[in-house]
Amino acid sequence: MQSLLLKTAGAACFVLTASTVAHAQDCTFDPDKDFFDFEQAEVDALYSCVSDRLAEAYAKEGDEIGTVYRDWGVTATGPAAPGAHSNRFLLTFANDVAYETYVQYGFGDDFSMPVGSVLAKESYSLTKEGEPRPGPLFIMTKVEAGGEAEEFGNWVYSAVRTNGKPMGIQQGFCHGCHSAFADQDSMGYPDRDVRFETN
Repeated sequence: MQSLLLKTAGAACFVLTASTVAHAQDCTFDPDKDFFDFEQAEVDALYSCVSDRLAEAYAKEGDEIGTVYRDWGVTATGPAAPGAHSNRFLLTFANDVAYETYVQYGFGDDFSMPVGSVLAKESYSLTKEGEPRPGPLFIMTKVEAGGEAEEFGNWVYSAVRTNGKPMGIQQGFCHGCHSAFADQDSMGYPDRDVRFETN
């Protein structure tokens, strides 16, 4: 019950705040500033500038996940400084099957996400002019063992472009990086600074 309240309140509050703040601020940022030097308030302000555009972009062509992922639980208090995915800022949403397990940020040899888990990771970056630029919606879907995704930890990787169309994905390319997180069932987690406190 606590996780459900956390999920609902976190998603509603974060997305509402992001949309509201965007209308009251300048959406140009210092393009020469190192991403890792951004204060969390700057990261949040950047997200508020691009948030609505992300949701609209991924839903343009009626993509099955791109149209609904914002109804899922947001898995952190907000985006954090970029890491993987070509130095893009990232924010992950988890469907109902995945949410409870994901926000425990678990690890270990026996840790595994439930089959049917779907994670949707918004991405965006800054242009050389310092304006936010939407990137793809990266998606991971956990499937039954024994199929074609066995060699990829039973994850199927996909993505939606900013024009709403599917992006060509090589499963091995994605899993090549994600396999570094084998003790987290091949998932990268949000930076500790933006993780929910679950205990």
